Amino acid sequence: MTQQTYLWNPQPVFSLPVQGCEARLPVKRIFCVGRNYHAHAIEMERPVDKATMRPFYFIKDPSTLVESGATVPYPAGTQNYHYEMELVVAIGRSGFRVTEAEASELIFGYAAGLDMTRRDLQLVAREQGRPWDLGKNFEKSAVCSEIVPASGRGVLETGAISLAVNGQTKQSSDLSKLIWNIRELIVDLSQFYHLEPGDLIYTGTPEGVGAVKSGDVITGHVDGVGDVRLTVGAPE
Repeated sequence: MTQQTYLWNPQPVFSLPVQGCEARLPVKRIFCVGRNYHAHAIEMERPVDKATMRPFYFIKDPSTLVESGATVPYPAGTQNYHYEMELVVAIGRSGFRVTEAEASELIFGYAAGLDMTRRDLQLVAREQGRPWDLGKNFEKSAVCSEIVPASGRGVLETGAISLAVNGQTKQSSDLSKLIWNIRELIVDLSQFYHLEPGDLIYTGTPEGVGAVKSGDVITGHVDGVGDVRLTVGAPE
């Protein structure tokens, strides 16, 4: 059999550590949920009516992934670099058009994550009705802690979620305030995608998002899941 050759090296496998396991979790896709806490939707001037609306999503490329504890440069092209603290759900089984009863069976585990955002570029795109890629899908913008296996803890319904910048609390809420809970998100996404092991779902951020600058240290926490940390470096 002839060995396949490429013009340049293929993209590496992006992965995350798993608590209590030597093997790492290979990341396939990163789905992010927009405006999934009422107070955040209001602060973004886009209130959500669950009775008449459904979740919406944007995607970050796996190459945007960076592990907790890293220092990343202040990104190019923005003057308004924001943090968004989120619970991350890691999918461990395939599923398509699943029911709420089946949704929990797809969950491998959880992590604490940061959806870093070039807010000025996102808002320009939003007002012009354009995709959010420049504001959301950029290098080192998906920060994630180790994956904590869900075994024995079921589907998370409650738990404090918080974020601090340089030790000062900026975001503080609870997972019970998610507009669409974890089961509902998995059900909805599976109507449009064949969910696969290694898919990550960033489930949305609470109110209190804000800008950071070079030298700032961001720390986030999700009860029962863990912590995430990021240091903002100098611009490239």
